[in-house]
Amino acid sequence: MHPDLKPLTAGLAAKFASLAGPHGALEAPSEILPYTQEPRGLYHGVSPLVLRPATVEQISAILHLAHEERIAIVPQGGNTGLVGGQVPFGGEIILSLSRMNRIREVDAAGNTLTVEAGATLAAVQEAAAAAGRLFPLSLGSEGSCQIGGNIASNAGGVHVLRYGNMRDLVLGLEAVLPGGAVIRGLKGLRKDNTGYDLKSLLIGSEGTLAVITAATLKLFPQPAEVATAFVGLPSLDAAGAFFSRASEGAGPLLTAFELIPRAILDFVFRHLPQHRDPLAAHYPWYALVEISSPLANGVAQRAALSILEAAMEAGTVADAAVAASEAQARDFWRLREAIVEAQKYEGGSIKHDVSVPVALIPAFIAEATAAVEALVPGARPVPFGHFGDGNIHFNVSQPVGGDTAADKDARRAAYLARWDEMQAMVHGIALKYGGSISAEHGIGRMKVDALAAIKSPAEMALLRGIKAAFDPRGVMNPGKVLV
Repeated sequence: MHPDLKPLTAGLAAKFASLAGPHGALEAPSEILPYTQEPRGLYHGVSPLVLRPATVEQISAILHLAHEERIAIVPQGGNTGLVGGQVPFGGEIILSLSRMNRIREVDAAGNTLTVEAGATLAAVQEAAAAAGRLFPLSLGSEGSCQIGGNIASNAGGVHVLRYGNMRDLVLGLEAVLPGGAVIRGLKGLRKDNTGYDLKSLLIGSEGTLAVITAATLKLFPQPAEVATAFVGLPSLDAAGAFFSRASEGAGPLLTAFELIPRAILDFVFRHLPQHRDPLAAHYPWYALVEISSPLANGVAQRAALSILEAAMEAGTVADAAVAASEAQARDFWRLREAIVEAQKYEGGSIKHDVSVPVALIPAFIAEATAAVEALVPGARPVPFGHFGDGNIHFNVSQPVGGDTAADKDARRAAYLARWDEMQAMVHGIALKYGGSISAEHGIGRMKVDALAAIKSPAEMALLRGIKAAFDPRGVMNPGKVLV
């Protein structure tokens, strides 16, 4: 926390509320509560005031007053973040972008879409589809996460393999700086080589440098043909061999390659009976593969069948189901999306969002699994995720046991109390393999100490210098990303 920040007085709260316009402020504790709780229930924040401005001018006035009075602000999108970056821990004002949700322009000819930060990802996808275009970012929370939060966290998702993460999908930004100055950079240019790239600094900055208010995004042609396969794999090493074959066989048409362990499918089928197993037999690992083409000439389907046939002959694929309809393909993806919900029914889950070089994923998972099981006997690792871009969600469910509700609650709390210990160990193994401690979730509050531990003094000095240049009084999202 910046040493010069001040607490919010009643008089200042009234001034801030007036700047947010009619119906733009929430002050009742019952109204504020949903904005201070995050999805996993790990962090419980506190805030005296939620501001919900509807215009860039209102945000500018709010940040000007915050800067002048040294009042801390926590920008918040859809409140779906997983590392505590959107949570107020010291009584900061929450600045919600939810009322700034207009689609400002869709340029189908130029393949761009300009949208305000509070629009949901699903609304952006729908606006693109209505214009015959694709916005490819896809997340399980797309109905509630907001595009500003996606940009601020440099979101990834299941299609990074083909289209890249959020940094690759943003052409221009509009943002308000601490002090109230507005950067109006909503350009749809693919080339703009005019000095330092402020846009890229703001993408992934998690609300610590400025408030992103709008963006111009890249659009793509809608795929005319999609082949989706649910694939049973005999081993983790086979997953690597199969990915290599799929990459070579499909080339740029390979849209997604998701890794799923049998253990986590068992969670899904045990607790969410509306889902069905796509394959008759059980296998230790599975891949959900998508190949898409902008041409309706059968190339995606032929590529999928050819790749699977060759992989089966080589023994790297044991069985596969290729979706025969769009409905069946959606069922495959819903099964993948159900993984997150199903884990909740298995007690405490310690989660890690790491990345390693794709070729080293099997070795990383094997070593991390052995280490976790030694640290907490009976712990159940269920690593899954975006194999194609090296991003593994190495989640670990608590050991089975406990008879009464009180026993279960106590055991869950005792298990989650080891989060930092387990996380440090898994992060260390990821770093050993040349990986990262955060692939797509960001740093937020959760990984502040971990970031400081892995960056060199020179890197940390540069990061702090950038923060100070944007936000000299430290009003923007204090305690997040940097200590």
